[in-house]
Amino acid sequence: MSDFPQKTADRPESVTGPDPLDEAAINAAVEHALDAIAAAATLDELKAARLAHTGEKSPLSLANREIGRLPKADKAAAGKLMGVSRGRVNKALAARTEVLEAEDAARILVEETVDVTAAPRRRRAGARHPLSTLQDRVSDIFVGMGWEIAEGPELESEWFNFDALNFKPDHPAREMQDTFFVEPPEAHLVLRTHTSPVQVRSLLERELPVYVLCPGKVFRTDELDATHTPVFHQFEGLAIDKGLSMADLKGTLERFARQMFGDGAGIRLRPNYFPFTEPSAELDIWHPGAKGGPRWIEWGGCGMVNPNVLRAAGVDPDVYSGFAFGMGIERTLMFRNEVVDMRDMIEGDVRFSEHFGMEI
Repeated sequence: MSDFPQKTADRPESVTGPDPLDEAAINAAVEHALDAIAAAATLDELKAARLAHTGEKSPLSLANREIGRLPKADKAAAGKLMGVSRGRVNKALAARTEVLEAEDAARILVEETVDVTAAPRRRRAGARHPLSTLQDRVSDIFVGMGWEIAEGPELESEWFNFDALNFKPDHPAREMQDTFFVEPPEAHLVLRTHTSPVQVRSLLERELPVYVLCPGKVFRTDELDATHTPVFHQFEGLAIDKGLSMADLKGTLERFARQMFGDGAGIRLRPNYFPFTEPSAELDIWHPGAKGGPRWIEWGGCGMVNPNVLRAAGVDPDVYSGFAFGMGIERTLMFRNEVVDMRDMIEGDVRFSEHFGMEI
């Protein structure tokens, strides 16, 4: 313990109040307090008046503290005077508090009044974009058939995007007019032009057999118009197993088409060429609900996986075979739901999404 005397906040030595026996001085302090209380127009102003006239450093509090220093014979008279004086101030504070609280409550009632007869402000709820909803629907169909969903990077190695898929170095798709190449050129990076690189990655990362659907965003240097956009979405499927044939491909696509377009839908395959499949085919769908009547519509490409693609992924083509297919989600939405202009899908107008609701 220190030998020095301690000063406390409630016993300041340098501050003294009026003489508790000086009735005139005490009455003057009370009148000053009552005037300040009456002048308070808000609860905050009243709080300031309370601190100034009843706080520890107020004249009445300091005078009350002086009673302890008076002779014993004078303490009773001083205590009575101070009790009456402080009682007057506290009574005025209580009365003014009641008035101001009532006024404050009345003001809030007016300012925050809700007109229950007024028309409500309707906030239009948003909706998922139909492209996202359609992609999820396609994914659900294939998950229901026992397939898995696979994803990969949108910034892709040129080897995964082209070489592993049997695109020769002089293939037109590798030219600048079709592909977004990323600088510097020696990095050999591109914005993927299809989701087929995900198929190669799946073969390298998964145990055989493999049944995967690869949905996602792709990029090509197309001009934006009613039927083209430089950024669009695809879903591609890959099945690698022992003994798979074109019959398995056709059966899978027929089931998928009926899930998407109804029991009246059908498919046909027309011979074509793709570097990563052999034999290859264009896929047409018989759309029973097409505007203007049922008709054949070109939907995508498909075929048996080229043995060179299997070898690039370390799969023995003498043991395993497989099929692949791919369609555009925007194109599917266009002829499935009669969207005539692809630009409507990317303008961000919520009315376009609201037209489809939460399910398409």
